[in-house]
Amino acid sequence: MITRDTQAFLDFARGCGPDFGPATAKAAFLVSPDGFTRADQSASDNRYMADAAGFDAALAGAQHRGLQAALSSVLPTLCFAGNPDAPDGLFPNNVFATAPGRLVVGRMRHPVRQHEAGRNDIRGFFRDVLGYAETDLSTQSHPCELTGALVIDRARGLGFCGLSERCDEAGARLMHAAFGLRATLMFDLAPGEYHTNVVLAVLAGRAAIAWPGGFADAGPVDAIAALYGPHVAILSQAEQAAFACNALSASADTAWMSAGAAAALSAANRSVLESAGFGVRQAPFDAIEAAGGSLRCCVAEVY
Repeated sequence: MITRDTQAFLDFARGCGPDFGPATAKAAFLVSPDGFTRADQSASDNRYMADAAGFDAALAGAQHRGLQAALSSVLPTLCFAGNPDAPDGLFPNNVFATAPGRLVVGRMRHPVRQHEAGRNDIRGFFRDVLGYAETDLSTQSHPCELTGALVIDRARGLGFCGLSERCDEAGARLMHAAFGLRATLMFDLAPGEYHTNVVLAVLAGRAAIAWPGGFADAGPVDAIAALYGPHVAILSQAEQAAFACNALSASADTAWMSAGAAAALSAANRSVLESAGFGVRQAPFDAIEAAGGSLRCCVAEVY
């Protein structure tokens, strides 16, 4: 099922048990922020991006290495070299994503990012080292920026796809098929929002973090609350602005977010996550957040 009908999705999703696949990834990979600088094309529809003076390449590199070391404490975490001609290349989860035994390559909206999909080292790693099949969406015409636009409950096989200039309805359908999901709910993001994963996270199929202001209407948030309640952290605007939705469950008992996001998280919302069995783990990430994304955006998961 792939639908805009919130009630039909909820009725179907309630019957989906946590037996679709592993709730969390078996490994992850990053791409080094080499040539870290402002990409003006991306900034045209990413309101979270700082101006050029707000980019500190040395600090971003150090924080990125710190993230790899921290994540490596809970799952194998690789890092591919960056490309100075790809200033947004440190956000690989928009371009590359996986399902068990399969690599999915997305189609980016902006030309400055489209050539990332041609990286032979990443494609070759999955094809020749891991033996993964490949679903290549990068050459078709519909934007579909993978797990930036599509938040996936891997345990139940459910997708939550926010539509914007970075993902249209046809792109959502392509991703739904590529990941083989049981059901995907499509909805419009609020004006000015570019990716779903800055307004919503689903953690290991057991909890959700959401900011209602990022959705064009309340229906999807109500459905998420009904599906994952009582383990739903509803964020304030201040919490969301600190990237608290851009979170990741890298293991069954951890919820990772940036240090800024963790500091902004209210005691009540931290308690919601803890009651679902998640300890909040954090990494300093303010230098990288200048590029308009946070911790989740930098992590491509390997299933």
